[in-house]
Amino acid sequence: MLNSGIELPLWLFVILMLVTGWALLSRLLIPSTRWVLRRRVNKVIDELNTRLNISIRAFQLTKRQVLIDRLVFDSKVMESIEAYAQENHLPREIAQAEAQRFAKEIVPSFNAYVYFRIGYWMARRIARLLYRIRGGFVDEHRLGDIDPTATVVFVINHRSNMDYILVAFLAAEQSALSYAVGEWARIWPLQQLIRSMGAYFVRRKSNNPLYRRVLERYVHMATSEGVCQAVFPEGGLSRDGKLREPKLGILDYMLRGYDCEHGRDLVFVPVAINYDRVLEDRTLVRALDPNVTRRSQWFVIRTTLRFIWRNLWLKIRSRWQRFGFAAVDFGQPVSVRAYCAQHQLNFIHLSQEQRFAEVDKLARLLMQQIAHLIPAVPIPMLCKAIVDAGDQGIAEFDLKARFYQIAEQLQAQGRMVVLPTATREYLFATALNMLRLRRLVRDENGKVFASSTDREVLAYYANSLPS
Repeated sequence: MLNSGIELPLWLFVILMLVTGWALLSRLLIPSTRWVLRRRVNKVIDELNTRLNISIRAFQLTKRQVLIDRLVFDSKVMESIEAYAQENHLPREIAQAEAQRFAKEIVPSFNAYVYFRIGYWMARRIARLLYRIRGGFVDEHRLGDIDPTATVVFVINHRSNMDYILVAFLAAEQSALSYAVGEWARIWPLQQLIRSMGAYFVRRKSNNPLYRRVLERYVHMATSEGVCQAVFPEGGLSRDGKLREPKLGILDYMLRGYDCEHGRDLVFVPVAINYDRVLEDRTLVRALDPNVTRRSQWFVIRTTLRFIWRNLWLKIRSRWQRFGFAAVDFGQPVSVRAYCAQHQLNFIHLSQEQRFAEVDKLARLLMQQIAHLIPAVPIPMLCKAIVDAGDQGIAEFDLKARFYQIAEQLQAQGRMVVLPTATREYLFATALNMLRLRRLVRDENGKVFASSTDREVLAYYANSLPS
């Protein structure tokens, strides 16, 4: 009897082992792993706050579920829930569940370790792999002179989806940026990475009043808590190379509840970006034609894979070259508190119509500064010279002279011109060769002509510079 064993069915033994394993994980391994990760994250945060001009805010370190609850039970969101339920003849619980779904979709889950140890590393590698980076803070102590408690917002022109990567890389020495990202990024696992880097998702074309209210209150919360943000006021990528009219949505959300007499200052920093090559250029230009046939998703995937394979093959054969320069210029910060004092206004006391008018004035002021800051890189200057020549073409010697003339004119205007004197002949030859390789220009009778099928692409690059 003492030596007799207990027999168990195999299925029961497997269940017992799984339960035991889960108990070990939940009671021992998972808590210890969380402690190690939390300790590492806190160490990173302490280290970063000693060298960042704009420290990581407590709001960014708050648990995501706490922020979601705070957003859903915000007094103005609650009012909108009541109005939405009555207007759509819904039970209040259904409307509140809808608001909670919107809040979960919008609120990020910022992770300092992922942002600075993984995201920054990836952004730096990708940016430097594809482009020769030029620019940065012209006067780095400008941000150091800003009130450390102020909310800093980088206001950026939108040339390419590379803008997110480029600005995050260049601004990482200053602060962690929070972006508004469109629905295109809501795919697994990209959305998890983007959300952990502090970005929040925006349905740009949604007219749902409850959704707009939840988004507005989140932007207000983040702004009032001092979270450093990046905004693209054009609302989308430029299709023709020119700056688009500013859209006031996010800027209005930041300013409608802003009281310049109390609380922290709000500081806008204009940022201008330009590229020798925008990866989406032909797609953007094609979108200008309202009658163009829409490409299928399979065509887009196939074209993208072919582009990646072609560049990988060139890399394998040691013939691949980067896509020229990517340049960024940062302008003079604009303090909203000082702006309000100068113009004798306070956004919180304005009616909706008055506020929209004043937000529009401020947005246009920022866009004017961005327009003056846009860097001049070789290919846009060369495209401008070719476009100016018109249908008669231009001899290569005259093209070079016009190229140098454009660079000198822009330098005289105080613009950032990426054309070192010592290498300008090499950069001219390289830029012209890139246009030839892409078949954007053709040579005929000793002259350079714009390609008959890609004039709009040349104009796209030329339009990034002043006429």
